[in-house]
Order: sequence, then structure tokens, then C-alpha cells
Amino acid sequence: MSYKVKGLFVVVMSLILMLTGCRQPVTNLDAAKDKLNVVATTTMLADLSRIIGGEKVSVNGLMGPGIDPHLYQTSAGDVTLMQNADIVVYNGLHLEGKMGEIFKNLNGQRVFVICIEKDLDKSVLLMSEDDESVHDPHIWFDAAIWKQAAQIVADGFVHADPDGTDLYKANLEQYLLELDELDAYIKQRVSELPEGQRVLITAHDAFQYFGKAYGFEVHGLQGISTDAEAGTADISALSDFIVERQIKAIFVESSVPPKTIEALQAAVRARGFNVAIGGELYSDSLGGEGSGAETYILTFQSNIDTIVNALK
Repeated sequence: MSYKVKGLFVVVMSLILMLTGCRQPVTNLDAAKDKLNVVATTTMLADLSRIIGGEKVSVNGLMGPGIDPHLYQTSAGDVTLMQNADIVVYNGLHLEGKMGEIFKNLNGQRVFVICIEKDLDKSVLLMSEDDESVHDPHIWFDAAIWKQAAQIVADGFVHADPDGTDLYKANLEQYLLELDELDAYIKQRVSELPEGQRVLITAHDAFQYFGKAYGFEVHGLQGISTDAEAGTADISALSDFIVERQIKAIFVESSVPPKTIEALQAAVRARGFNVAIGGELYSDSLGGEGSGAETYILTFQSNIDTIVNALK
């Protein structure tokens, strides 16, 4: 065999090996890394992926603490990260509004894509108050719905890596118990507030699922997406409501600039009533390192403590 023919043979065999190495499901993990390479969009989904995947996964989160997913712009590095992943996990429901085309393109590649929206029970979804054709994407503010999200992630991991089935199912089972405990804690804290004081006013409309699940009347200055700006009419109407109902506190959000809530507070003060800024809530991301709110459960506990303590 000539050197040219030998060279061509080596190239062809290399290509065959590369193509057969593209797998879905991922049944033979690289022995050197021995972990699924998972990319999750939001901090909530990165946390959930780490909990369900445990020692079998290595998770990269695209969005850090305090990042607003509604406005997030992907970089070339983000796209490469997702293209090289075994699994990509995203929320859907237009939360990652500027990334839709990227997810569509991933579906035709070797990447296994888990979209929470796709397998979620649609009967639990709320519609946007701004646009009745669009669902509210902030599903993590109801612990019962987040249990569904955990099941969806676990099912996806089992599909991609059947060898890890026992671990993924065990981690899911344990986490569902922890979410039940979280739900009970939230309800216990809410019970400390008289029903007439259960009014939550925040920078944008991220807490409707929370309101429905835990009995709060919820008002956001901006719509479900922070793309929309709060106008003077919105501030005026909400300040009238605060004065009329004698609301004790309003809240800023970690992923939204505080200027709109500060403008609302000033408008209320101009009407002769003082409303406090009751603290910062985590809305579209978890807390950062050292915040005490680095996980979904810790974040929700922090939020409910902040809300109840301020409104009491």
C-alpha cells in the first residue's frame, strides 16, 4: 500500500471514529472525565442539575447571580460551550428570550436538550397579565411546580446516561422531600401575616406563581419581562394603591436596577405616606457566593423571611 493510500486510510478511519463518537443518548462516557458535561442557562437550573446529577455531572451555568435572563445576550463562548456539552438544560416559556434560535440549532446536533417547558404540566402555567397569549416563565416560585422541573431534569439525565439511573433517581427522591419541607416552611412563615397584609409589590411581575401558591396579592411595576419600562402612569397608579391600602413595605430585586422601586417610594412619599423598602428579593437568579442564598432552597427561604419580616 502506498504512503498516499495509507494516509487516506488513516484520515477516513479517524473520521469514522469521530462520527461514531457522537452519541445520543450518552451511553459510554469518556473514561478520562467520567462525567456528563451539562450546561444550564439560569442559576436555578444549574443548581437543580448539580443536585440531581451529583457526582456524575459537571455543570456550567451560563448566567451568574444577579443576571437578568430576559435580557441576557449569549457570547460566542456560550454557544461553543453549549455545542460541546452532552446536555443543555433551559427553562423555555420565553424566559431566555434572546436565545431561542440557539436552542433550535442545538436540537440538530449531538447535544441532548432538556427544555423544562416541553414536559411541564401545562395546567399549572399562568398567563402573562400583559399578554394573554404568553405564559409567565417564573415557575420556580411555586415549590410544587419546581418538583415537576426536578422530575423533568432527572428523566433527561436518565435518558442521556442510563448507567446513572439509580443515582439520578435517588437524588431526585431526596430532593423532592427537601422541596416538601421548603413548601411547609414557606406556608408556616406566611401564616404569621394576617391575610390583609399579604400584599407583595416588587420591581417586575415575577412573583405571580408565588402569589397563587401562597396566598399573596402581587403587583409588579414592570411586566413579566424586564424589557418593558415602567411608565409614570404605572408608578402613579401603584402609589395610590399603596397609600389606600397602607402597605408597609415594597421590595427591590437582585436582578433589576432599584431605580423604579425608589421612584415608587418617592411618589408614595409625595402623597404623604411613608413606605419602606423592605429588602432585596432574589427573582430571576439565586444569590451569589457568601449571600446565604446560593441554592434554590436557601434563596426561597431568604425571600420568604424578607417578605414576612418586612410586612409584619
